[in-house]
Amino acid sequence: MIGTRLDGVALRGLRVAVPATIRSLEDEGLIDSEADRARLAKSIGINSRHVARPGLCTSDLCQLAAEGLLDQLGWARDGIDVLLFVSQSADYVIPATACALQARLGLGSCMAFDINLGCSGYAYGLWTAASLLKTLQIRGRPARALVLAGDISTSKLMPGDRGTIPLFGDAGSATALEVDRDAGAIHGLFGTDGTGAEHLIIRAGGVRQPLVPPVVPHPPEVQEQLFKDARLHLNGTEVFNFTLRQVPALIEGILAEAGITADDVDYFLFHQANAFMLTHLRKKARLPEDKVPLALETYGNTSSASIPLTIASRLANALQTPKRLILMGFGVGWSWGAVKIDVGPIPPPAIVEYV
Repeated sequence: MIGTRLDGVALRGLRVAVPATIRSLEDEGLIDSEADRARLAKSIGINSRHVARPGLCTSDLCQLAAEGLLDQLGWARDGIDVLLFVSQSADYVIPATACALQARLGLGSCMAFDINLGCSGYAYGLWTAASLLKTLQIRGRPARALVLAGDISTSKLMPGDRGTIPLFGDAGSATALEVDRDAGAIHGLFGTDGTGAEHLIIRAGGVRQPLVPPVVPHPPEVQEQLFKDARLHLNGTEVFNFTLRQVPALIEGILAEAGITADDVDYFLFHQANAFMLTHLRKKARLPEDKVPLALETYGNTSSASIPLTIASRLANALQTPKRLILMGFGVGWSWGAVKIDVGPIPPPAIVEYV
């Protein structure tokens, strides 16, 4: 794992947007028995999720979150220097969605690009943006960045798939960072093991397995297989094994990197995969339950938006005073990352619905 540190960047605020449509496990019609639905909901910790209607994109949710956050902070649109879009559901193959969002948000000319990461994406996005801010030479004001993170995961699920549909919801987030010489140190720890790529994957839709035929139309049997390969494949057993193998070491590593103990941390914010996994992980790491908030019950697994969504859902009032947070993302890739950051006081993070 790669450990790193930087000083002088503060998190100024965050905001999350979710689709207005809510679907329960009963709504999906996947499990007939009420008792079986109740058992599954108790295990995964998810009763309902916000699900995007057709045509609603991650960028739409992130734009709504960003507009509200800029207004809340009173930041000028031409005062953003870095714009990152962290997602695995981009609007287009080209151009980068961040470029389109720069115009849609009415920002001035800035650095804008996409990061194609899911579960670990929020930690990577924060670190990348903060690192870039430290390199900029802006006169007359502090350098500022927006990190837009989220996914429309439900658009990639196989209809009728009982292994994925109950888990995933949709959300987009916006986080504001600003150079501040008085801000405390941010510590990071990151790693990758690409041998796990096949266990959480959408195989079709890229250049290696394109959906568009190169010359002549695909025969029906090939088209049917491409339809399946363009949906999320999730090997739950391997995901669970990876998490229990890697994340306890990530917790120990980020604490060591920052030179602190678990007692020095106010909250551990995990990527919200599912409640069974997170509870098992918390117990294995011997973390107090009140330091590990969960926000799965009405949102599900929202990919790179899950950490800011948990902050907005569970810690909005807590961040009126300074708090030390450890943010940890892990999953698809295999990819993992942790960030120790001191946050607050900041305006209360809000969750808004996209109607």
